[in-house]
Amino acid sequence: MSRTILRGRVLTFLDEPQGLEDTESYRYLEDGAVVIEDGKVVELTDYSPALAAGAEIFDHRPHLIMPGFIDTHLHYVQSQMIASYAGSLLEWLNTYTFVAEQKFAEQGHADHVVSAFYDELIRHGTTTAVAYCSVHPQSVDAYFAEAEKRNMLMIGGKVMMDRNAPEPLLDTAQSGYDDTTALIARWHGRGRGLYAISPRFALTSTPEQMEATRALVGEHPDCYMQTHLSENAAEVTYAMELYPQAKDYAGIYEDYGLLSPRSLMGHAIHLSHREAKLMGETGAVAVFCPTSNLFLGSGLFDHQRLRQCGVRIGVATDIGGGTSYSMLRTLDEAYKVLQLRGQRLTPLNAFYMTTLGNARALLLEGTIGSIMPGASADLVVLDARATPAMALRMSTVETLAEELFLLQTLGDDRSVAEAYVAGARAKSVL
Repeated sequence: MSRTILRGRVLTFLDEPQGLEDTESYRYLEDGAVVIEDGKVVELTDYSPALAAGAEIFDHRPHLIMPGFIDTHLHYVQSQMIASYAGSLLEWLNTYTFVAEQKFAEQGHADHVVSAFYDELIRHGTTTAVAYCSVHPQSVDAYFAEAEKRNMLMIGGKVMMDRNAPEPLLDTAQSGYDDTTALIARWHGRGRGLYAISPRFALTSTPEQMEATRALVGEHPDCYMQTHLSENAAEVTYAMELYPQAKDYAGIYEDYGLLSPRSLMGHAIHLSHREAKLMGETGAVAVFCPTSNLFLGSGLFDHQRLRQCGVRIGVATDIGGGTSYSMLRTLDEAYKVLQLRGQRLTPLNAFYMTTLGNARALLLEGTIGSIMPGASADLVVLDARATPAMALRMSTVETLAEELFLLQTLGDDRSVAEAYVAGARAKSVL
């Protein structure tokens, strides 16, 4: 049985912080030891030389060891179209997104893109992500095969869409159901892979496909369901034209039984009070995607109002509408969005969101998102002195919260000194 010890300053959250003074919400060790056996954490304790006997030691002092970052919404098939100029969501989809996704019909294209995509996740300290693949089953095969090769816990699924997209990207209600059923059988629960049933959004699915999605969710209750909701005002208007019988946009998904604690609803910006209450009552997750919301001019996520309605919240990069693979850059933009809303995002809450908070959003608490016995040893090592500007500022930092805020404000992939996947070094071997 292999035994590894990571030494350094260690931070892991125990609960959602209720403010900067809430020291009960996290555990912080100034000279900690994360003891790992067979890919899992077996102990978190203060370091002592007695622990070292028979173990391989990786000394990361003075860096900060945390759970690996979790990204709850992105599109790996859009990796080659990040930073594509457009005025709004629907223009961006038609001009760039659908063009890029058609390439996944080509032999070998998915394999080429997915390898680079996973490299970027690791480079930025993300050890678990939830991805939309393209409509092509081979894009899903490539995604999960790469995850299996790297031993990463990844969630994803084939996009289902049978209207309002170019002909080469359309499936049918039946073929979308059949392909998804086969992919779930092939990949869900294999290795660390988990499947997400993925109707793109109501605009690109007919009522017949929504019924097929309802059937898939009923037949596979341990899978996730991911889609988009109320990202853009024009999108909301068009959704209601397509589904005039629905109470509102969220009501479309409600009518087809698609709102549950396993439902990941990307964006959720322009929600009525009824919709926010509905999401709170059903346990569906609103996924906050700050960099793409700003890049596409979609709107400002109302974190405070949704929390008051009991809505569960995740945070995500939304590559490729999002502008960075980095959860640090994402947290920086989240802070700015909420500043514009007159709301505060403390650095403790920010790092909670991208670790334990996102694990809870995925119902994976105890498996990922924390450093505790039995959890997967998916970890990130952060260097708050990674650049000259950061080192200069760090020379005046006196508290953990100040260091975290520095990391989220000025940090990027250079601040990720190492990443571990199931206890194995991942970034340094890229």
